[in-house]
Amino acid sequence: MRKNLVLLLVSFFVFVSGYANAGNLVFALVPKAMNNPFFDLARDGCKQAEAEIDGVECLYIGPGEHTEQEQVQIVQDLISKGVDGIAVASSNAPAMAKAVKGSGIPVITWDSDFLGEDYGLRAAYVGTKNYDIGVNLAEITMMLKPNGGTICIQSGGAAAANHNERMSGIRDTIAGRADGGSYPSAALNGEAGWTEAEGCPLYTNDDFPLSVQQMEDILAKHPDLTAFVPTGGFPQFVSKAFRRVTEKHADRISSLATAVVIADTLPMQMEDLAAGRTHGQVGQQPYNMGYKAMYVLKDIIDGNALTFDNPSNNAIYTGLDVCMRPNIESCIAG
Repeated sequence: MRKNLVLLLVSFFVFVSGYANAGNLVFALVPKAMNNPFFDLARDGCKQAEAEIDGVECLYIGPGEHTEQEQVQIVQDLISKGVDGIAVASSNAPAMAKAVKGSGIPVITWDSDFLGEDYGLRAAYVGTKNYDIGVNLAEITMMLKPNGGTICIQSGGAAAANHNERMSGIRDTIAGRADGGSYPSAALNGEAGWTEAEGCPLYTNDDFPLSVQQMEDILAKHPDLTAFVPTGGFPQFVSKAFRRVTEKHADRISSLATAVVIADTLPMQMEDLAAGRTHGQVGQQPYNMGYKAMYVLKDIIDGNALTFDNPSNNAIYTGLDVCMRPNIESCIAG
């Protein structure tokens, strides 16, 4: 992995140098990991904006795999190299905020924001209202299983602000609590008949094979598990392995003994929903995130005023899609 990172950075330096000579503005779109199909769609949106905005280049670069330290190093290298703007999906919000502090370069976040005390270090957040993903995951789960039971939440990294917000949205909605603004919120312990299963939440650190193994293990450990609710599409991103696990537990999933409700709506996930391997998907719009991020950075460079959906935290929201089998034909994949 270290060798791959070195090669990636060497390519990056050549890439940026070439653009600097061409006189283009170089805007970097930094994902949590480049082996994640969710972020591939953001890259495609970024490249579409590049084709539309004269004199702007989209530099898509991040860790090959989810590694907080490497993502911070890449951003520090981007700052040292003098790119014209950075849009980063923070794996570790406090560490990334520290990395960009005082950089003098326009910085925005996308997909995963900074924590509230660091909002002043970025000009805008472009992406999902993450708490609302959790709200919708919870609402589907409660509709499917109105009597409550045991739930296992599967998350990303423990320091990932976006997944902590989603987890809080799940817990608070089920418990009937208001958004307290501190994430993650308290675990479920009997509220509305729901309790979190022993060993949960599960933290994947965006390791997709690990996420499938965690799913398999938790289903085996808790044969009466009422709901399995990942805050991202982690296990579905390894389609063959995910489908093997769901086939192994086909009876409990098809009978709704265990509800499977997962975030994201990439094409392979919509296939899972259509086939009954999941019962609900709450999707984001990653293509739109990458696309809008380039336009926002260009507006900042040009001195144009930004229009926010939530001025209190300079957020520009890209929307959600709540998908179940009855509306699958009208639901957006990706």
